[in-house]
Amino acid sequence: MSRLRNAECIRHAVRACVLGHVLVAATDRGVCMVELGDSTEMLASSLKHRFPEAILAGADAILATWVGRVADAIARPRTAVDLPLDIRGTVFQQAVWTALRAIPPGATASYRQVAERIGRPGAARAVARACASNRLALLVPCHRVVREDGGAGGYRWGIERKQRLLDGERG
Repeated sequence: MSRLRNAECIRHAVRACVLGHVLVAATDRGVCMVELGDSTEMLASSLKHRFPEAILAGADAILATWVGRVADAIARPRTAVDLPLDIRGTVFQQAVWTALRAIPPGATASYRQVAERIGRPGAARAVARACASNRLALLVPCHRVVREDGGAGGYRWGIERKQRLLDGERG
């Protein structure tokens, strides 16, 4: 769960996409959550669980545009999405997530390679945990991190979604 500042307001919207549904949530600072799921209800429940102290509000015009851009990027995985982010995590997690954002579409890196890139060569398992803690699907592309043997590995939103994203990016 995330610590919020004085019951922050989080705007959110859900849209159907080629991978089911996508939720985009944002504070005044930027996007704080992008999650994939099978239903609007499941995604709304996840948002409430992750930010239990937040005041949840519907989308404004800006957020409606952002959720459309994210859904478009899911349909066309090589499409870049540059949105302001409100990334919350430990220093280590943020280092991992920064490294993930440097992996270009169509490319992958192993957990060990990401650990080496952040100067922590023995921290492959911790990198995997940071990937699992990522709240910003696609915007922080943890789907581009694979096992050392090239296998897909895990993905909090389902291995089938991960494989479809990877296949789409390889185009």
